[in-house]
Amino acid sequence: MENIRVKEIVEAVNGRLLCGSDETPLNHISIDSRSMKGADLFVPLIGEKADAHRFLKQAFENGAAASLTSEHDEAPEELTGALIRVEDTKKALQDIGRYIRERLTLPLVGITGSVGKTTTREMVAAALSAGYRTFKTPANHNSQVGVPITISEISNEDGIGVLELGMSEPGEMEVIADIARVDTAVITNIGVTHIENLGSRENILKEKLHIQDGMKAGGTLFLNGDNDLLQNVKAKEGCSTVYYGLGENCGYRAVNIAFDNGFPSFDMVHGDTALPVRLEVMGEHNILNALAALAVADHYGVPLKDAAEALRQFDGFKNRQQIYVTGGVTVIDDTYNASPDSMKAGIRVLASLTGCRRRIAVLADMKELGENAPLFHREIGIFLTGQPVDEVVVYGELAEEIAKGAEEKIKTAVFKEAQKQEMTQYLETLLQEGDAVLFKGSNSMKLGETAAHFIRRGTME
Repeated sequence: MENIRVKEIVEAVNGRLLCGSDETPLNHISIDSRSMKGADLFVPLIGEKADAHRFLKQAFENGAAASLTSEHDEAPEELTGALIRVEDTKKALQDIGRYIRERLTLPLVGITGSVGKTTTREMVAAALSAGYRTFKTPANHNSQVGVPITISEISNEDGIGVLELGMSEPGEMEVIADIARVDTAVITNIGVTHIENLGSRENILKEKLHIQDGMKAGGTLFLNGDNDLLQNVKAKEGCSTVYYGLGENCGYRAVNIAFDNGFPSFDMVHGDTALPVRLEVMGEHNILNALAALAVADHYGVPLKDAAEALRQFDGFKNRQQIYVTGGVTVIDDTYNASPDSMKAGIRVLASLTGCRRRIAVLADMKELGENAPLFHREIGIFLTGQPVDEVVVYGELAEEIAKGAEEKIKTAVFKEAQKQEMTQYLETLLQEGDAVLFKGSNSMKLGETAAHFIRRGTME
């Protein structure tokens, strides 16, 4: 936050100052009483298991300059900063986000979709950085709580912002979109992530399209034209639609696709322009992410050649298809999260590696897939039978369905969730020099710990 004082916060949240000076300057927002950057506004959220109001004193001791509260009508004597009374701290945080958004003049690009949001966010930001000082959502702060905090960190020196907007339940995107009010938006795809909460892919599409709610007339919606549910979608009235993908219906299209040991290269075609592009992240799905990035960059006047060169500098980030060659074994760590689409993408990356003695997939449960979760896992097994994978190790109750889908066409080892140590021991004896191994599963399965073990093991040999 810049040029924000306590008095502006009081106004934004329709609150009441219980103590402290209304001239106190505020630079940051924190929801963690242990972590302050300096001149912070502490927002104590009330969760299912804990009420952060009990850490109010700790927050001020750690450097908070002010705090919201919904549980005090008078200021406790021991507090040394400003205390602002509100009815609901979460809603007040969102009101602060709206207030700050109104003060911003730079354009904001919103990124959403069932899978690929974070990678696309990073690639869009990389492409735009060839022409702008670009702000992007840090970490995964893409929720009703994370987005207002993210907006508060945008500075007057930034020229454009790229925001990741996530949702997992009905109505959530409407709230987030009203806070962010993006100028342009990208929808990467419509899959089955969070279908447990939303019921169908059609409902997921309906929710994702709310990203346009705060978009002004003249805005642009960028859509994956290869996705079956997006290819016929149009932006809301007064806004334009741009498709990207491999199909003829796409205004930004990839042709002449080739892979060099998994790393894609292609020609991006737009109108009369044909631009050679090479990526330093693996997999065909990243071609689509790159096309989205180039389309957005072109929309904002960044020379496509410069944007493509900036994209080549992006090489991914932790737990998302990070590749390590360690101890003679190629390890693909793709354990940040998992859905059917992203698991297939990870398997394709494994299959694209050349010069491997064997390709081995270690696959764990995919969560939040609802009543059809067993079917989605079985479909992964069926998909595997058409890929050059030599062995599959499945981990978890749902992942057992992957083994059933493989129908004994691929050698399979099955481990229950309580057998993580046994699985690790099995892999210790299985993996040999020249092998390539993919680790993929939902974050809650903690398969990243197993991947990290084998990455470390190779460096110690």
